[in-house]
Order: sequence, then structure tokens, then C-alpha cells
Amino acid sequence: MFNNFFHKMASPKYFYRIAGSLIPWLAGACLLFTLAGLYYGLYLAPPDYQQGESYRIMFIHVPAAWMSMFVYVVMAGAGAIGLVWRIKLAEIMVISSAPIGASFTFLALVSGSLWGKPMWGAWWVWDARLTAELILLFLYLGIIALHGAIEDRRTAARAVAILTLVGVINIPIIHFSVEWWNTLHQGPTVTRFDKPAIHISMLIPLLLMAVAFKLYYAFVVLMRARCELLERESNAGWVRELVESK
Repeated sequence: MFNNFFHKMASPKYFYRIAGSLIPWLAGACLLFTLAGLYYGLYLAPPDYQQGESYRIMFIHVPAAWMSMFVYVVMAGAGAIGLVWRIKLAEIMVISSAPIGASFTFLALVSGSLWGKPMWGAWWVWDARLTAELILLFLYLGIIALHGAIEDRRTAARAVAILTLVGVINIPIIHFSVEWWNTLHQGPTVTRFDKPAIHISMLIPLLLMAVAFKLYYAFVVLMRARCELLERESNAGWVRELVESK
């Protein structure tokens, strides 16, 4: 059953159709979770006893930081699949994800800077996690530039996959930096095994926004992948049939 499903998903024609049907549902769910998260985060959640109202940027910064790592891990997994099994859709998912991951990383850095100024007294410090996150942004930009610099799509996909897999070592560095080194960032709060070190009134909007960001990534990457797929498969029979049916 699962082998049949993955075999179908590897088919460009099947993927294009399924992705097209999923996009409106994912976009609608993203909108609902975003509105709920912003309502809880900006209106229902109380001010923090130390940071006051300024902590509310957390509801953007933290999910963006999570997504910056999540998207890269997805890219690394897709890159490995593309290298081993030469599946075209896996290669497409890598390059379709890169600009989205770069946007999340940039958002995490900018929102973190806005949050850090009143908390730390500086827009930027060479904190271990901040530095590793900046390196992640450079990795995303390097992947995009490398893909654009190589004319042959399959050669570019292999080069990008290798760079992505090499760069994945930065992900555990970002995640564990607060435990390995003395940094200005606080330790884990949501993922603690005993209980989250964050009040439920703040945890709910944070998780709602985290889901909203994941849904945003899901529908945008499917949109980008469909466009990339049409460009690569422009001479395929199923694309001609699709154009003629419009």
C-alpha cells in the first residue's frame, strides 16, 4: 500500500494533480491558524512579568527559527533521496524549498534582532546560536546561487543536494548551541521532557503560530514545486494534455 502511494507520488502527473487539490485546503488552514494564533498572542496572552509587551514578537520569531531548521532538514532528506534514487520530484522539492527556508531564516534573524535590542541592549551579538543561524542563511543563499549558476538541471540538482547534505551539520549546532556554549539565548522551554517552562496562555498561541508556519510552508512549496515541474516537463505529453484541456 505504502509502496504504491510513494510510487504514485514520484509520478510528475500524479503529484501535480494531488498538489493542486491540496493547496487551497492548506492555504485555508494556514489562514485560520494564523488568525487564531495572532488573536491569542496579541490579545488574550498576558504581558510577561519581565519583558512586558515586547515578548510578543516571540510568536513570530520562535516559529520562524523552528521553520528555518525544519525546512533545511526536509531539503537534506529530499536531496539524499534525489542522489540515491534519482527521483526528479525530490530534486524539485529541494530547490523549491530553498527560498522559503531562506525567508524563514531571515525573518528569524530580523525578529530576533528586534527582540534582542530591548532585552540585551544590542541589535546583534556574536552569540553561538545567532552566528549558526546566520551561517544557515548563507547556506540557503549558497544553494540558490549554486542552482542558478549551473545550466543543466540534473547536474545542478546533484550539486545542490551535496551542498545541502554537507551543510546539515549546522542544524544540530543551532539546536544544541545553548547547551554546548554559554549564550544569551535561554535553554529549551517548549521541548523540555518534564513540562514546558512557559505558561499555557503563551504556549497555545506559540503552537498555533508554529502550525500556521508549517502550513504556510506546505502550500507555498507545493505551488513552487508545481511551477518548477511544469518548466522541467514542458515537453512531456501530460503537460501538453493539461494545456490543451484549459
